[in-house]
Amino acid sequence: MILIIDFGSQFNQLIARRVRENKVYCRIEPPGIELEQIKALKPEGIILSGGPASIYNPDSPKADPGLFELGIPVLGICYGMQFMVAQLGGKVAQARKREYGFAELRTRSRTTLFKSLPAKSQCWMSHGDSIVELPDGFKVLGFTENTPIAAAADTRKRLFGLQFHPEVEHTTCGKKIISNFLFQVCKCKPSWTMKSFAAEAVDGIRQEVGNKKVILGLSGGVDSSVTALLIHRAIGRKLTCIFVDNGLLRKDEALQLKQRLKQHLQINIRFVSARRKFLSALKGVSDPEKKRKIIGRVFMEVFEAEAKKIKGAEFLAQGTLYPDVIESRSAFGGPSSVIKSHHNVGGLPKRMKLKLLEPLKFLFKDEVRKLGRTLGLDDDLVWRQPFPGPGLAIRIIGRITPPRLSILRQVDAILLDEIRAAGYYRRLWQSFAVLLPIKSVGIMGDSRTYENIVALRAVTSKDAMTADWARLPHKLLARISNRIINEVRGVNRVVYDISSKPPSTIEWE
Repeated sequence: MILIIDFGSQFNQLIARRVRENKVYCRIEPPGIELEQIKALKPEGIILSGGPASIYNPDSPKADPGLFELGIPVLGICYGMQFMVAQLGGKVAQARKREYGFAELRTRSRTTLFKSLPAKSQCWMSHGDSIVELPDGFKVLGFTENTPIAAAADTRKRLFGLQFHPEVEHTTCGKKIISNFLFQVCKCKPSWTMKSFAAEAVDGIRQEVGNKKVILGLSGGVDSSVTALLIHRAIGRKLTCIFVDNGLLRKDEALQLKQRLKQHLQINIRFVSARRKFLSALKGVSDPEKKRKIIGRVFMEVFEAEAKKIKGAEFLAQGTLYPDVIESRSAFGGPSSVIKSHHNVGGLPKRMKLKLLEPLKFLFKDEVRKLGRTLGLDDDLVWRQPFPGPGLAIRIIGRITPPRLSILRQVDAILLDEIRAAGYYRRLWQSFAVLLPIKSVGIMGDSRTYENIVALRAVTSKDAMTADWARLPHKLLARISNRIINEVRGVNRVVYDISSKPPSTIEWE
């Protein structure tokens, strides 16, 4: 197990991904984690992430310096390196010339951390401060033109620091450096797989739940389906799933999901229709955060009413994933920025008196898919593209009305139909349509029209933390646009979103 301490880097989740790609488990914790907690976790190594703060700022995040005395190997990245150097007696100062972007790394030592690396390679820098003096026992391992101390180590104490970011793709030997830290320095074994995770998770659920009952809000997506299957594997019929139709689903989705869930998940499932309640609460609301909070509130009201019918339930299970937690709040109390709230993150009404059960909260989406296959989940459910809890409400920019929902449902159905027919559905992370709050002039049948604009969004990604817009063939885009304009009344213009994440998010709201 590797412990990652989050100092607020935008890349801290990439560090976790790189570790797990090597089949080594890792956990992300905030800088405030206590030394006794670190000892209890018994990590083989500790990685200190980067962060936007300056180490000499009195408000900069700090971890317990005692971690350097535990005898556990430590790798500090960017701010993490600066924190280590400052705590151990070195000096950090504002750089004469800031360094952002590509740089050529030159290595002085190609052992341990830099084993099998070339003498020169490309790395990715992102810092305004630099190390000007190393602590006793440290030696320079690498440098760039602008950064004389780009890598350093006290090999005797197994303390390593990198001023650049090995976790990003731009650092060509970054994966090898992380692999060297895991296996050459920390002596980890590549034993963490979804099979081992499933066995540990099932045991953990049994121990935590005991003979109590569990309720799960089932959406039909891969996250909640895998959560349901995992918990069912652990406690069987003591799990009851509740599927709430909020009226914000795609065309025929409620019916299709009902059939699919009953067919593939032999689990207690209750289906609740609450369309009117949700649409009534959303009437006239345009602000995206208000939409999310209203949907979350109404969902809990409906869910709570149904949950009361299940006597003896003490746990509420959710398919919360790592990206959900990170985008909703700081990483477990860390200094990362809040992006937006998620429907399944943020607690429960106190009156429900249910304990949270989140067996997937340390997994990324691709890991959940692997887990689903390991558990024997049907491919249609495993490969279902992510669909947000608030549904079409956050894909309709502005007010939610039945006519606007009808338009978007038709558009979305055409888009997915063509994406599947072209063989792109599994190759894309997500593909969906957005109904914009503006209209444009058009010509149809020699007459002037003034109708709605829809935007198409298709992205590729591994974990939703970053994403790139999909380069779909022009012929496919043309076919989709032609069908939408010809088959959906009320739309006369189709545009394609070519924004990546960051700086954009995948969903528009």
